[in-house]
Amino acid sequence: MSRIAYVNGRYLPHADAVVHVEDRGYQLADGVYEVCELAGGKMLDVTGHLDRLDRSLRELSMREPVGRAALLTIMREIVRRNRMRDGMVYIQVTRGVARRDHVYPPASVKPALVVTAKRIDPAVYERYAEKGVAVITLPDNRWDRVDIKTVGLLPNAMARQKAREAGASEAWFVDSDGNVTEGAATNAWIVTEGGDLVTRPANHGILRGITRETVLKAAASLGIAVTERPFSVAEALRAREAFLTSATNRVMPVVSIDSNTVANGHPGSIARALRERFFAVAEKTPC
Repeated sequence: MSRIAYVNGRYLPHADAVVHVEDRGYQLADGVYEVCELAGGKMLDVTGHLDRLDRSLRELSMREPVGRAALLTIMREIVRRNRMRDGMVYIQVTRGVARRDHVYPPASVKPALVVTAKRIDPAVYERYAEKGVAVITLPDNRWDRVDIKTVGLLPNAMARQKAREAGASEAWFVDSDGNVTEGAATNAWIVTEGGDLVTRPANHGILRGITRETVLKAAASLGIAVTERPFSVAEALRAREAFLTSATNRVMPVVSIDSNTVANGHPGSIARALRERFFAVAEKTPC
């Protein structure tokens, strides 16, 4: 069965799912996106994802392409047409199609909407979680509004490529003070030598991950206190545990940083507990 995509009001086979050459997302990265996990036929934390989408649009003074109820209907229809139970739903909104100009087009230009879906085998991520993954660190060279989930991801793509070349799964960005900000596509966490669970505050220096928010709820439900503060690469290397969070990864243990083994080189108990607890506390919306 061919994959089906939604493009500006039409459901199309992927081979025919195209946007105009002067779409501002294509030419200027003038757009935002969201990725929502689908697990067992249910969309996880969709309210949080759509709330963040609304915020990203507001921060860029961009109109909604459709109302929330209509967008949810489109997402469900994409899942149905692709006959999916596990995977991810991708939403992208751009400022629309207009003659190329750095200045925003007139308000009469309608935003463009693309929604796609991709199957993911959850067993693959479970295998990764059993062993843990490796990360590398790189200087954070992104703009200072990474709290907006824009399609301008070239620094992130370059970082992920460097991670792959190093045999790692992710790259953690590091600020000028030597502190970890976040991953190229994830949020970063450690359990300190003293046993404290730590993650960086969700301010303009990182994206407020929706999975991150659910993990905070999972920690609270387990009676695990979380300290939101910066942590350095050196502190991460001394940590009892490290892990990353994102949609599809959920809670993924990190067992190596820059080729240095974290603790005993195996996933830690807190990461495992949070991963096991995640689905129970996540919002689940039937498709």
